[in-house]
Amino acid sequence: MSGRQEASPPAGATRRVSARSWSADGSARRDDVVVVEEPLEIRVVQERAGRRRVDPIAVTMRTPGHDLELAVGFLLSEGLLARPQQVWDVAHCESDPEHGRNVVEVTLAPDCVVDVERLRRNVYTSSSCGICGRTALERVATASSRRPIAEIPIAAARLPELAGRLGGVQTVFSRTGGLHATVLFGSDGELLLGREDVGRHNAFDKLLGRLLLDDALPADERWVLVSGRASFELVQKAVMGGIACLAAVGAPSSLAIELAEEFGMTLVGFLRDGRFNVYCGERRLLGLEGGG
Repeated sequence: MSGRQEASPPAGATRRVSARSWSADGSARRDDVVVVEEPLEIRVVQERAGRRRVDPIAVTMRTPGHDLELAVGFLLSEGLLARPQQVWDVAHCESDPEHGRNVVEVTLAPDCVVDVERLRRNVYTSSSCGICGRTALERVATASSRRPIAEIPIAAARLPELAGRLGGVQTVFSRTGGLHATVLFGSDGELLLGREDVGRHNAFDKLLGRLLLDDALPADERWVLVSGRASFELVQKAVMGGIACLAAVGAPSSLAIELAEEFGMTLVGFLRDGRFNVYCGERRLLGLEGGG
C-alpha cells in the first residue's frame, strides 16, 4: 500500500474575496476569507486479467486538502474497504493536468474485488432518500465488519474539556467560520487527530481514511467529537470505523440514536457550555449521577 499522507493544514482551503460589511454605524468594503468548496471525483481502479478498469463512483463537494484520505474513508464508510492492504495505491489523477487535482483514483489490490454497481445503487447516505429507518439500519448491519466492543471508560467530567479543545483544531474555521470538524481523542483526553471540511460527512471520511491507511482501525478505544449534529450518517461512519464513542456539539436524530443503540455505542449530544446529554452507552462514562 502506497497511500501518501498529505500535509496539514491543507493548502488551497481558503480564498480571499471582497465583501461589503454593514452595521448600524455604516458600511465599508473589506477583504474576507472564505472556505473553498470544489467537487472531488472518486474513482476505483481494478486490475483484472491484465486489464485496467477505472470506475467513477462518486462526486462530493469538499474543501481541498486530505483528498486521498477522503477517498479512502468514503470507500470504508460505504463498506467497500476494511483493511489498508486492500489499497494498492491512492493518488490524484496525474493523467489530467487540468482537472486532476479534483480527481482521486484508488487502486485496489489484485485480491480485492468490489461491487461497484452495488455502491452506485446505495442511496441511504441521503437524509431525504425515502428509505425507512429499519431498512437503513439493516443495510449498515450488513455492510459493517467492525462492531465496537471496547468498554474503555472515561470520566464524564472530562467531556466538556474535549469540547473546549475543539476550537484549537479548527484552524480553517477560525478564519472562515464555514467548516465542520471531526476530532479523535484518546480515552485520557489526548487529542490524536483532527480533520476539517465544508461537509461534515467529508470531515469524518478524511479522519477514517487516515486511520485506515495507518492500520489504526477499529478505533473502539477512542472518542470522536463532531462539531455539528449527530446524524444517522455520522453514526453509520462511526460504526464502519469500529468507533465506540461519538460525541456531538449539536443534537442527535432519532435514527442516529437507534443505530448507536443497536451497535452498543456511546452517543453524546449537545456537548457544549459545560454540559451534555447521553442518549445511550452510559456505562462508558464514569461519575454520572442518578439512575434510570
